[in-house]
Amino acid sequence: MNQEVKQWRPSRFNAQTQVDDGGLVLYNSYSGALASFSPEERERVLGWLRPNQSAHQSEDGLHDQLIEHGFLVQADTDELRRAEFLHHAMHQLDSMHLVLLVTEACNFRCHYCYESFPRGRMHEEVIAGLEAYIEQRAKTLNLLTISWHGGEPLLVPQIIEQLSKSFISTCEKYGVTYNAEMSTNGYFLTRERFEQLLDWRVERLMVTLDGPEEAHDVRRGLHGGGGTYQRIVDNLLSLKSVERPFEINLRVNFDNSNLEAVDRFIPMLRDLFADDPRFKVYFRPVGCMGGENDLTLPVCDDRTKDKKIWEFNERAIEEGLNVSSFISDILLPTGAVCYAAKPNSMIVGSDGKLYKCSVAIDQVNNQLGRIHADGQLELDMDKLALWTTSGEETDEKCRACFFRPACQGNHCPLYRMRSGNRPCSYEKRQIKKVLRTIWLQTQAEEAAAAVDV
Repeated sequence: MNQEVKQWRPSRFNAQTQVDDGGLVLYNSYSGALASFSPEERERVLGWLRPNQSAHQSEDGLHDQLIEHGFLVQADTDELRRAEFLHHAMHQLDSMHLVLLVTEACNFRCHYCYESFPRGRMHEEVIAGLEAYIEQRAKTLNLLTISWHGGEPLLVPQIIEQLSKSFISTCEKYGVTYNAEMSTNGYFLTRERFEQLLDWRVERLMVTLDGPEEAHDVRRGLHGGGGTYQRIVDNLLSLKSVERPFEINLRVNFDNSNLEAVDRFIPMLRDLFADDPRFKVYFRPVGCMGGENDLTLPVCDDRTKDKKIWEFNERAIEEGLNVSSFISDILLPTGAVCYAAKPNSMIVGSDGKLYKCSVAIDQVNNQLGRIHADGQLELDMDKLALWTTSGEETDEKCRACFFRPACQGNHCPLYRMRSGNRPCSYEKRQIKKVLRTIWLQTQAEEAAAAVDV
């Protein structure tokens, strides 16, 4: 009896682009797979990606690889059900992400900042509450991730030290994987302080430089006046001699006022950091996020944003810099979902109040409750649900989108609330340019590795 021949079809979650050498890059948002194919392989792959193809072996296993990585699925596969299951899996209770505002004060006064700095350092009862809460929850966790934020978190390193040591000890006690990251302006990021942060498992940081010194200092000056660029750069350069693994993402914010300065800045970044792959660049547009200067910010229009992000990234790669891993991380399943939309993620303010979104602290429906000194949480579940159920469940276009497994209609729930429009990420809107950027980065890394050999 003849064995039934399987029929295959391309996944609805595929995206593809032809790259400079005539080859092909494929991406699947459900599996998170990225694959590149040579010009010779390209036509064969495209042939298999046509609907209703019968299974047939290739001597080099190429067809099997397309199946293995999810680019081809069986004709009767219910991919919508798979996507729904992935969405429900985000509600698992064995992982937790806390964004801790250890101080809401800052020593900078950046022109485009949305914060108003009404509160200072974290209260002692909040610190005690966090220690007690993690002790209680760790018994049921497999993963705990802490994001240290502010204000400027390095204004209060003693709080970071106390909580880090407590969290690490508790996680080791219960066999929980622990990791941490930090957003800092870099002003206090000396080598000594950085080594301490590494000891406290803070191995991924974001530091902002908005162009050459004259451009940066106008945009990101000290509270009370004074430049910040040179001290930040000196601090960062001192970290290159640290012989430990870490990742520092050099964020460059741009708007219409500094586009030319950013273009000039990329070769300067090359000269400063291209020799150390632990430093990576991350270009992002300034937005009107509720700050006091919103009405005067020279923000770029959507077309300029989408164009310049990838122009700057490609230019950086050409100069020998590495682009941030945030870009490829966003392509992973649920990778483009905002932390505010994830049920297992919360923000803890310095006064113990609980939030979902750091950009809308004063918004009533973002104020979920508080943490008490004994570790008990007071939570408004209706408000929590508002942030975590406003995406693909209610938007048919999001449900049908190729990027659905990555963002689930919740790249920015705040944007959806305020505008009524779906919040598509820059990566989704310009997926072909994203894939080309990642391909260029891979080509550059392979070329560098060949030279080293």
